[in-house]
Amino acid sequence: MPSPPEPPAAPAIQLRRDLIAQGWTDRALAAAVRSGQLVRVRRGAYVDARAWMTLDGAQRYAARCRAVQLQACCELVLSHVSALPAYGAPLWGLALDVVHGSRSDERAGRREAGVVQHRGLLLPEDVEVHDGARVTSPTRTVLDLSTLVDVEPALVVANDLAHRGLVSSAGLRARYERPDGDGGMQHWPGTLATRIVLDLMDPAIESVGESRVAYLCFSQSLPRPETQVKVRDENGRVVARVDFAWPALGVFLEFDGRVKYGADGQTVWEEKRREDRIRELTGWRCIRLTWADLDDPVRTAARIRAVLAAAVERAS
Repeated sequence: MPSPPEPPAAPAIQLRRDLIAQGWTDRALAAAVRSGQLVRVRRGAYVDARAWMTLDGAQRYAARCRAVQLQACCELVLSHVSALPAYGAPLWGLALDVVHGSRSDERAGRREAGVVQHRGLLLPEDVEVHDGARVTSPTRTVLDLSTLVDVEPALVVANDLAHRGLVSSAGLRARYERPDGDGGMQHWPGTLATRIVLDLMDPAIESVGESRVAYLCFSQSLPRPETQVKVRDENGRVVARVDFAWPALGVFLEFDGRVKYGADGQTVWEEKRREDRIRELTGWRCIRLTWADLDDPVRTAARIRAVLAAAVERAS
């Protein structure tokens, strides 16, 4: 099992009230922002500009989330999308323009510019501390997220965390199915999507692209493929694994997530050699998908469906 990636180092958030207490003035802060010494991540919250320039989009979002948490008038636990950076989870398909937090006092949530406070019972097991920030646990985060966003990006996150051993199907279901009076979530708004995510999640899936392929098969009513299927040689040794396969139909599918190949064509040649070897050992037909194919699910599903239908016809 691969080790979880280290969460990105968080830049120090400097609040206006603390800077004023140290002797800064609002005029001096404005001048520091204009000169490029400080970056204002939100009203009343600043970071060192040099540190800010080293951050990617996910890290900058995490900094804004931390600023919101530090400024909150109540005890706010970063949740939903805003908990994901703490676990190095993929942010594919997720909007990063809003900070989400869950109130630990169970009072009604509220919305303001760029911030949503959610109401929901937080059990002790639902909260962890990462880099000084209180965030929802991986299990609670997956469940919360599935009530907020579409199934596909929620599935991407669930599969990633499951593959890295941070969540399990059993743990998710146990937390989800608790009695209503004990923090259960079965009757929360939006949990139809939660049930779909729990049914589809697969810890064998290794990437965002593979999760999207699995979702494509579900959403387009294709037969559910097996994942990470081992291919053995004449001596029974495992010589390859394929991303997806329908062994009974003699078809396998590979997702190619590389944007480009080396100029010398070596990678292309090696991949073709591997694919030829798999076909030689199994007699299966290969379907290869790219990012562009995932962006046209109807057309791609028709292509897969045609290959599977031809396989059925050959077998009959």
